[in-house]
Amino acid sequence: MPAFAQDSDTPAPPDQDSFWNRFWISAQANFIRQQHPEFYAKYSGSNSFGHEKEHATSRVETLYTGFRITNQLEILADVESAGGAGLSNALGIAGFTNVDVVRNPTLSEDPYISRVMLHYTIPFSKETTEATRNPLALASTVPVRRLELRVGKMSAVDFFDLNSVGSDSHLQFMNWALVNNGAYDYAADTRGYTYGFVAEYYDRNWAARFGEMLMPTVANGIKLDWDLARARGENFEAEYHTSLLPQRATIVRALGYVNHANMGSYREAIDGYLSGKDAVPNIIEYRKQGRVKYGFGLNAEQELTSLWRAFGRLGWNDGRNESFAYTEIDRTASIGTDFRGKPWHRPQDKVGAAFVANALSGDHRRYLALGGLGFILGDGGLNYGLEKIFETYYTAHIWRGISIAADYQQVTDPGYNQDRGPASVVSFRIHVEDAIPFDKFHSGN
Repeated sequence: MPAFAQDSDTPAPPDQDSFWNRFWISAQANFIRQQHPEFYAKYSGSNSFGHEKEHATSRVETLYTGFRITNQLEILADVESAGGAGLSNALGIAGFTNVDVVRNPTLSEDPYISRVMLHYTIPFSKETTEATRNPLALASTVPVRRLELRVGKMSAVDFFDLNSVGSDSHLQFMNWALVNNGAYDYAADTRGYTYGFVAEYYDRNWAARFGEMLMPTVANGIKLDWDLARARGENFEAEYHTSLLPQRATIVRALGYVNHANMGSYREAIDGYLSGKDAVPNIIEYRKQGRVKYGFGLNAEQELTSLWRAFGRLGWNDGRNESFAYTEIDRTASIGTDFRGKPWHRPQDKVGAAFVANALSGDHRRYLALGGLGFILGDGGLNYGLEKIFETYYTAHIWRGISIAADYQQVTDPGYNQDRGPASVVSFRIHVEDAIPFDKFHSGN
């Protein structure tokens, strides 16, 4: 996500940057309805994806605001409301089918502050380049070499593991393991937000970033732990831009993260059950402050033609301690593509398709097989197999910021269980977005 400002720390001359252009106000609304027919299930548990026919509708509305205090400093604040529900309360599939779903159905649907941050840019070159203004970065030109600093409330995946083909649930894929790297257990509360600090250095064809984030006090919890000495998430990413194909952009990102939190150990929970101490494996009973989960990710996107792009991700985490913030995936591999509709005279339409395979560590799969529950999974047993998901969508632009989409997902071995599924999920999405054109205030239009 570009997040840039100009060289000077004083207001720019009116002919370069009007007072009104220092403001940003925009809004979006995303509505997703999903349904699936009945599918085979040999057995089910409390955290299973429901095998009977069902449907659910989710919604997310966001108001984005920002103001450039100087050419280097801006403040950003967003208000959001999320409601509705996911299929089976977003349980039973590690690569769940709707990334907009809040995983705790008891949370209020009242509006909340999703982001509020200061963004400061330190220029290291006089040479500038054009940038697209957006809710996270308000400048229209940026130094080619610069350091960007952010502090406040944010989402880690606003800045880490981005992919222009597979990171936007509003216009592209909907699946958790395609929109983000499923093995990236990034620090976040139940809604996907945290407080933290991010530093990003940009150069001509590469970038590097570091983020320190607060972890939740419990797995998938809404409350964050403010004691950095015992709980925190460190994130590292290097990004390189090149052209593997003539005149076609290639971007590769390498990610690493380390989480420290009050996590339970799968192995200790298994041992507690096998020793007869516990009636069922219960990882909550074996949480210990200061435990560590670490992982790595690789993320690539390739422009194939002016209309056709491809992307892929690989992800791995150690899988010894419990999945804590995102989902129950310890290994993942995905590949996908999108194509714009210019050949059929719909240049703003887009069609996409992708495949992802997810896996668990040995301790994690044994814990579930013995009847243990995670915060996403738990069929009461497990005949383990890779969770394999195919997704395809068509997004049609209707008018201005309005689009609609149809989406299909086939989930084989949901929750890694060969005794259940496959499940077929059909989705329909309406997306609306608009921004106030402050530039017209200056131009007199």
